[in-house]
Amino acid sequence: MLTKLSGLYVVLATLLLSACAGEDRQDANTADQSLLIRNALLFDGKGTAPMAGDLRVQKGVIVAIGDLTLLDGEKAWDAEGLALAPGFIDPHSHHNSSLGEKPAPASVLAQGITTITSGVDGSTDVSIPEMFAEFEKSPAAINLAAFGPHNNYRTAVMGDDFRRTATAQEIDAMTVLLQADLDAGALGLATGVEYEPALYSDTSELVELAKAAAKVGGRYTSHIRSEDINFYQALDEFITVARDAKIPANLSHIKLAMANLWGQSSKVVAMLNAARAEGLDITADIYPYDGWQSTMQILLPERDLEDRGAYEYALDSIALPSTIILTLYEPNPSYVGKTLAEIADIEGVSPVDMLMKMVQETSSGNLREKIIGRNIGAADINNFMQWPFTSISSDGRTDDRHPRGQGAFPRVLAKYVREKGVLSLPEAIRKMTSLSAESLGLAGRGVLEPGYAADLVLFDPATIMDHGTFTDPVQYATGVKAVWVNGTLVWQEGKATANRPGKILRRVQKNESHD
Repeated sequence: MLTKLSGLYVVLATLLLSACAGEDRQDANTADQSLLIRNALLFDGKGTAPMAGDLRVQKGVIVAIGDLTLLDGEKAWDAEGLALAPGFIDPHSHHNSSLGEKPAPASVLAQGITTITSGVDGSTDVSIPEMFAEFEKSPAAINLAAFGPHNNYRTAVMGDDFRRTATAQEIDAMTVLLQADLDAGALGLATGVEYEPALYSDTSELVELAKAAAKVGGRYTSHIRSEDINFYQALDEFITVARDAKIPANLSHIKLAMANLWGQSSKVVAMLNAARAEGLDITADIYPYDGWQSTMQILLPERDLEDRGAYEYALDSIALPSTIILTLYEPNPSYVGKTLAEIADIEGVSPVDMLMKMVQETSSGNLREKIIGRNIGAADINNFMQWPFTSISSDGRTDDRHPRGQGAFPRVLAKYVREKGVLSLPEAIRKMTSLSAESLGLAGRGVLEPGYAADLVLFDPATIMDHGTFTDPVQYATGVKAVWVNGTLVWQEGKATANRPGKILRRVQKNESHD
């Protein structure tokens, strides 16, 4: 959801409309030093079987892999046979919102994540140029990429008059705002059409904006219009945008968030495969939890806050009261951590009455609230995760009330690889590295090969584990021994170093070389 709008977007929109419409494990390790990581089990990020060997880094780049000899004056790190992989790339993250305060967040580094992607769900707190400028002034320990946020453009152009389709002139104004972000290096266009104000857009608006991104080699990523009642219509719209705009498109945090849809993931995968068979570059990402986090109003697709029948339907068919957990409720913080069923029991009212009261109270008072809805089927998570074109994401925030912010990537490696065998270890790593880099359009990242950036994670496949739960979410993962970003050590044995080597990863256009 859009919480704060950058003044730059507002000013630009106003002008546009008025004009016309190891062995030596030292925290000081930097990219300037030659580093040899020895005795590692190397996972190349492409899904192939690992090989034992060494890896050399110079000036932030991988320069050699194999049976290598230590050079004079070179630092060495004994990997002790542990897994060395490309740093994990998070294609759908909200961790950037706290990077100014926590530039080396344990929530991220303890997972082995070296790159996060902002602007997803179609919203950012500031414009992309402002975000990038702030980052470059005060770099973080991790890399940052971003999409152009559709919700920001719509708010800047339409203001409070957003509960309608946009005019051609307004779409033109949004396109110019998007172009400014693309010029700054945004990866493409991101939409969150289940949220205001994009909820009121039509498909043609999305297509026209996506065409602008496609012209410069950008991509499209979308939190689709519905993940429950109107899922199939929303999926059709997503595919239509990809087809009509001729743009690579990624379906954000794929899920069937409604008990009545459980078991239909095979049908969804068949639809996605059919789209790819016609030549569309369709991908998805997923987080490994049975619960989403959003606002209570997401349970009311029509946003009629007075319609009791809509509340009754939501609690009967979308998410049961016992599966809805309050994670933020400004009118009464004591509700946080309790289910809707528990809160209704405390207050002596029905869950329907309780939900109506809370939605109306927060809406009328412009007060913040959030819920987790644990209504995603386990079999569907497995099926979507196994689709070859689904990468792993967190959709997380730093120290958030949802455990995904602290544990998504280790959870896949622990539960879905080691415990359940849903994925092999090489395939899981591919879904965390090269597949994400490809779907985002990031060149020179996500693979262990000479010439690629030395974003690296060293971890123990036998012990890596997430610890956050829905009742106690802020627990950091364990099992990641070291993380390097652009060749510089940023995480070692459970602690962040003082290094801040992160870079802005901008869209690479045709005929441009990668960083």
